[in-house]
Amino acid sequence: MWDYSDKVKEHFFNPKNAGAVVDANATGEVGSISCGDALRLTLKVDDESEVILEAGFQTFGCGSAIASSSVLTEIIKGMTLDEALKVTNQDIADHLEGLPPEKMHCSVMGREALQAAIANYRGEEWKDDHEEGALICKCFAIDAVMIEEMVWANKLRTVEDVTNFTKAGGGCAACHEDIEAILEKVLAEKGEKFDPTAAPVEAPAKIAAVKAPLTNLQRIKKIEEVLESLRPSLMADGGDVELVEVIGNTAYVNMTGACNGCQMAAMTIAGIQQRLMEVMGEFIKVVPASEMKKLVNIEVA
Repeated sequence: MWDYSDKVKEHFFNPKNAGAVVDANATGEVGSISCGDALRLTLKVDDESEVILEAGFQTFGCGSAIASSSVLTEIIKGMTLDEALKVTNQDIADHLEGLPPEKMHCSVMGREALQAAIANYRGEEWKDDHEEGALICKCFAIDAVMIEEMVWANKLRTVEDVTNFTKAGGGCAACHEDIEAILEKVLAEKGEKFDPTAAPVEAPAKIAAVKAPLTNLQRIKKIEEVLESLRPSLMADGGDVELVEVIGNTAYVNMTGACNGCQMAAMTIAGIQQRLMEVMGEFIKVVPASEMKKLVNIEVA
């Protein structure tokens, strides 16, 4: 499991302002249940001063999503709308005394919900900056504009960083080359060079303790245990999952039965990956075993 700060635990076990605000005059909704996280933020704003009087949230997601939503409502109460618009995802993480890097996308979701709610109050149409043709990660519907913004704002350096902050690349991994291209472009604009071997940015988190890394044998055993726990729900729908190989931090799996070729296979794989990272406390990529052939061909070439 992840090592969370006391603030994260406090807001998870005793969330503030949970539920919808009565007589709210501003609503912002982001995310989707199919992607694993969704947030509905409601505000009561004073029409004369534009001060946020009340804020409430309804979140579907992990403990970090709940804690991020909870602390966000505490931060913005008493602020004017213009002041609230200056709140960043890093501010949310800082108020929680840090988040594990793999959970920073939860703070990003909170910031976007706030932007959407304020736009709703002002009668504006909020957009997530998605432009047709610029969709990078189809698994989680993350576009190039959002990735570029996160790279700039949070000094991201690697594909793993981008996945931690946005979820992009956390599903089928087909978009990793496009993410690398964005990193190369943005870093060049900053006068820096993209290094695919660079270490991820340091976690903006207050980690309680540092655990020893798993050996490959321990990693395989843990992955098998998690897959075994997920198997009954997959089999109930006529499908199954089989671990084929583990190379470094990448697990190659076969989706069988009804899961093989299913339109939701990418979502299922993304869900498996999310569960593995929750249990193992480290970055794990889950990739279809068919991708191994491409890897072999590249190595032979």
